[in-house]
Amino acid sequence: MKTSIGLDIGAQAVKAVKIRHDKAGPEFLAFALEANPGAGALTEVIKRIIHPQDAKNLIISVSGSATVIRYVPFPKMSADELMQALKFEAQKHIPFTLAEVNLDAEILKDDLPENKMLVLLAAAKKEAVSQRLKIIEPAALKAGAVDIDSLALLNAFIFNNAADIIPKYKVIALLNVGSQISSLNILEAGIPGFSRDIHIAGHSFTQKISGALNIELGAAEKLKINPDKDSLQKIKTEIGPVFTNLANEIRTSFDYYESQSTASVERVFLSGGGAKPFFFREMLTAALGIEAEYWDPFKKIALSAGVDSAGLKEASPQLCVAVGLALR
Repeated sequence: MKTSIGLDIGAQAVKAVKIRHDKAGPEFLAFALEANPGAGALTEVIKRIIHPQDAKNLIISVSGSATVIRYVPFPKMSADELMQALKFEAQKHIPFTLAEVNLDAEILKDDLPENKMLVLLAAAKKEAVSQRLKIIEPAALKAGAVDIDSLALLNAFIFNNAADIIPKYKVIALLNVGSQISSLNILEAGIPGFSRDIHIAGHSFTQKISGALNIELGAAEKLKINPDKDSLQKIKTEIGPVFTNLANEIRTSFDYYESQSTASVERVFLSGGGAKPFFFREMLTAALGIEAEYWDPFKKIALSAGVDSAGLKEASPQLCVAVGLALR
């Protein structure tokens, strides 16, 4: 029986999820969510969240411009042959030199026409990985693995929805709205085929509200999550242009994917703290003309006795990446 912890260090919040793995399946044990206080005090937050003796299998992640995910057709070959081929082929598909990245790949489909297969190619700058490892070192922690946020999110979604949502729709999109970055993933028949980071996210909306209402960013963030009746319409009006920009970026991505495929995106599934305002789903549905809804990262995970189910439900949109990490 193994216990793992997924630690998601976001720009605005630090999230951790603890899961026990046994033959019956994963069991959720605990979670923690605290504001990210910045470099000076971040170590203390991580120490409070995770005790070194309790983190033998810790998985962390990186994201943003230091990471690349590509979906590439390769000639059909074995997994071992693929890893050898990457030494010569990967440079064609990533904007960094091979010397400066950690590289990995996974065969997604091995039945493409012309004796080819679809490969997920993932790269992360060594410098970014090193910086993330240095954050946890002062807390006496070591990472057993380093993932990319988008891949952890895909892991959590597929695990929880392989039996119902995925068979229901041919093509779906996952939109995870963080503080600084919104990550977009598209799956067709349950297999990912497109991943992209969009630099319009929760903080973009908070800044707009702060400027429009002439209030501090902290107050604007609280008002965004829980607007009063008097402020709601003004908030929706003020963030409208930012929302339109986000929707346009998403639609451009859909158009690109659909130009390469024979099917269109049928549903959008939301997660992330930036998507928590109750009006976000409604506005995105209207802007895209495609129904958007939230998903539960614990749907297929047993909850241990004593778990604060109400607190977990409130926090769950922000825990999706951490769940995907802990499920590894």
